[in-house]
Amino acid sequence: MTLLSVQDLTVEAGAAQVQVVRRLSFDLEPGKILALVGESGSGKTMAARSILGLMPPQLKLAAGRLEFDGIDLAALPAKELSRIRGARIGMIFQEPMTSLNPALPIGRQMEEALRLHLGLSRAECRRKIVTMLERIKMPDPQACLRAYPHEFSGGMRQRIMIASVMLTKPALLIADEPTTALDTLIQHDVLNLMTELAAENGTAVLLISHDLGMVARYAEDVVVMKNGEAVERGKTRTVLATPSHPYTQKLVDALPRRSEGGDRDETPRKPLVQLDAVRVAYPGPTRLIGKSEPKEVVHGVDLTIAEGETLGLVGASGSGKTTIGRAIVGLETVSGGGIRFRGQPIDLTDPATRSDVQIIFQDPFSSLDPRQRIAEIIGEPLKLDRQLTVRARRDRVRDVCDEVGLPQEFLSRLPHQLSGGQRQRVAIARAIVRCPAFVVADEPVSALDMTVQKQILALIRELQDRHGFGCLFISHDLGAVEQVADRVAVIEAGNIVEVGRRDDIFDRPQADYTKRLLDAAMLLSRSFAGAAPAPASA
Repeated sequence: MTLLSVQDLTVEAGAAQVQVVRRLSFDLEPGKILALVGESGSGKTMAARSILGLMPPQLKLAAGRLEFDGIDLAALPAKELSRIRGARIGMIFQEPMTSLNPALPIGRQMEEALRLHLGLSRAECRRKIVTMLERIKMPDPQACLRAYPHEFSGGMRQRIMIASVMLTKPALLIADEPTTALDTLIQHDVLNLMTELAAENGTAVLLISHDLGMVARYAEDVVVMKNGEAVERGKTRTVLATPSHPYTQKLVDALPRRSEGGDRDETPRKPLVQLDAVRVAYPGPTRLIGKSEPKEVVHGVDLTIAEGETLGLVGASGSGKTTIGRAIVGLETVSGGGIRFRGQPIDLTDPATRSDVQIIFQDPFSSLDPRQRIAEIIGEPLKLDRQLTVRARRDRVRDVCDEVGLPQEFLSRLPHQLSGGQRQRVAIARAIVRCPAFVVADEPVSALDMTVQKQILALIRELQDRHGFGCLFISHDLGAVEQVADRVAVIEAGNIVEVGRRDDIFDRPQADYTKRLLDAAMLLSRSFAGAAPAPASA
């Protein structure tokens, strides 16, 4: 029996009738999970939104049949479709903060669908909502009803969104990148919750994702999309373990692999950056009367990064890993302990040290001045070197562009005219333009597609081999860390719980927290229980 049948779906954009989805077809049975996979711009989200009639105004359904439980959704009037939307078909959006109303308490938002579609009284709604909040293990459900979205973490907001959608027990759930920007443990919890609730209600799930590890673990069937078209489909294990289409092979090959990283040199190297019992505390909330106590987020951390070495620092959101990186480069104040650079207390007021210690930020778009041309952005650190002439600076900018793979014509562009991967190359170029001795890379690939991630990770590795800088690689993506790190440090709630060689940490973890991170990591090889997929060259 088929619950959802999409046949020859075509979606067009603008007066030029550009096809963003072309003749897409797939079937989904009750209680099953089907994944639409592809990179940004592949059309997967627009295909899913077309089912509910939630496309942007500039897009239109040009052709195709969207049959849900025997009803052609494409032919339904808007009023009839609105009765199905939310009641029989639910949708979890990519960013819960933007899909939850910041001006309304959670209880009011969760009861909306129950009152609209089931006609329940406010008291009946509250009982069902509290029961659901207890089911998803929200602390103090009664207090949650009165709280606002900004009072919850990203993982909690996504749990609330799932609970809200599942209250009406829909027959079909569309989940559009439901764990983007969440750390490994929270991703695992959110997806387990979503699949458990779906299984309890017999709900079919259409999962939209670019994360092949997630798809391998949770989806039974997969459709791979490229430029609006389905290029491969079938059972998930078969498609990902033995991909037949070149694009699917490219996606699978882009996944980080252990053989591409690891210890490059066992020769002992000199310590470059040393953290000695480092503590960082943030000011407490402002009070009208009296002073609030500061909140310590990093508790006496000891770490050493050697010359030319990459130390991966992994942990959940809020564990303190980014705070440590920012403290090293002087963007956070150390409240206790000390940081040494080349054996001496680090002095970032010294121009030479300032040039030797650089950072690559997580979001290149927000860290690049939108008013500056790319040449200005990359060349700005060179202004600190008074001995360089204007021509020498210009030549160095061109040289570093070649190093990071940016075409020369990009130098006259503004950041918004570049893709995410190109902007990250600009951020890397800015960080290395003065040939630093040490670089903090803070989640440098978290917002990038799989193939772009692979390119950026390979670029960082190549530049490090060429210039010999030490690197603190901060990430919650264990796949990325597994590829680039020589050693790995695991941080939990501001404390380092384990440090060791990469292979020892990944293959023989000692700390319970490390084991939990690895169990939750959606690495493709782990999803296949050790049967790694064939590389594209196979």
